[in-house]
Amino acid sequence: MNSNTIINDEMTLEEKLAAIDQAMANAQAQANEEASTRGQTAAPLDPALLTICDGCE
Repeated sequence: MNSNTIINDEMTLEEKLAAIDQAMANAQAQANEEASTRGQTAAPLDPALLTICDGCE
């Protein structure tokens, strides 16, 4: 993913962060769709979530 296609210098910080969040959500949705066609589950965006027990979250 090329950051120059997502953000530019004319954007505010909030706009940049929103664009990055949207790009990550789109990438995760695509990974989920591709995995589901193979009968698998895509990994979450943040692998650190796998190291925290559900009760500690």
